[in-house]
Amino acid sequence: MERRKSREIQIGTVKIGGNHPIAIQSMTNTKTQDVDATVGQILKLEEAGCQIIRCTVPDMEAALALRAIKSRIHIPLVADIHFDYRLAIAAIENGADKIRINPGNIGSEQNLRAVVEAARAYQVPIRVGVNSGSLEKKLVEKYHGVTAEGLVESALDKVRMIEDCGYENLVISIKSSDVMMCVRAHELIAPQTDYPLHVGITEAGTLISGNIKSAVGLGLILSQGIGDTIRVSLTGDPVEEIRSAILILRTLGLRKGGVEVVSCPTCGRTSIDLISLANQVETMTARYPLDIKVAVMGCVVNGPGEAREADLGICGGNKEGLIIKKGEIIRKVPEDQLLKALQTELEGMIKLG
Repeated sequence: MERRKSREIQIGTVKIGGNHPIAIQSMTNTKTQDVDATVGQILKLEEAGCQIIRCTVPDMEAALALRAIKSRIHIPLVADIHFDYRLAIAAIENGADKIRINPGNIGSEQNLRAVVEAARAYQVPIRVGVNSGSLEKKLVEKYHGVTAEGLVESALDKVRMIEDCGYENLVISIKSSDVMMCVRAHELIAPQTDYPLHVGITEAGTLISGNIKSAVGLGLILSQGIGDTIRVSLTGDPVEEIRSAILILRTLGLRKGGVEVVSCPTCGRTSIDLISLANQVETMTARYPLDIKVAVMGCVVNGPGEAREADLGICGGNKEGLIIKKGEIIRKVPEDQLLKALQTELEGMIKLG
């Protein structure tokens, strides 16, 4: 697909916009002041594939903690600021690679200019964030409710506030928990600016509902070439956000690499514990640096045919398992040896390079 042309922005060691790949980010849910807990969570997120991490900065203790956190992690750190401009300045001075603010609630124009001057001095990008839950009353009245048009107008107004301070090192984020409103807002804003867009469905929900809403919303937005960074917002372990984001990008062909696991939905012919086996395969293959498709099938009758398009496949039934490679059965193993046999094949592929 042809991606929207956006300007290049540097966030720490990561570049977004331009021709750079879409970056995956998440947000910690630890207390930022608890440096050990926050660093521990970020390191797990890094291992899962997170490329940019955001931490909330609700007070000066959290702002000062950023320096220690930054020294122990390996990905850019974004400081999330609400209301107090002094926290934004302190976060920048303590190593934040980007700050997220809403210029409308940071206080006076003088306060905003102070934040912009700090960002300019340290060459730190500002992410302008607008959320449907906090849309200004005048825009709600103008558009007779919270609408995509209101979100876009609000975001562009906030951008102009910072541009009027002579600063254009910006990223825009417009989010809503209403999936189709969020999609429409991105469709409206994309042609009106060339700033990079951070996209996501805010307050998407728990693991199941949040993933479905995020997959639909992000799929519709990204498939139009819109988006430079993404976050899947889930109520739960943020590591799950990274796994979901990676899968969404792979499904859209926007990210290569990693093992893709496909599995049949089970039916009355299934005579092995396919659900457990598929989950084990997905967990096991996550650590292999291979760009391949692995099929997990539960029927020796249709399994080989259904696995034909996969690089590797396993299927079982009646205490017998089949190992399939490029659609051809290469050997039979006892059913309880399927997982081990698949692991052997994967390791062999790595050795072959």
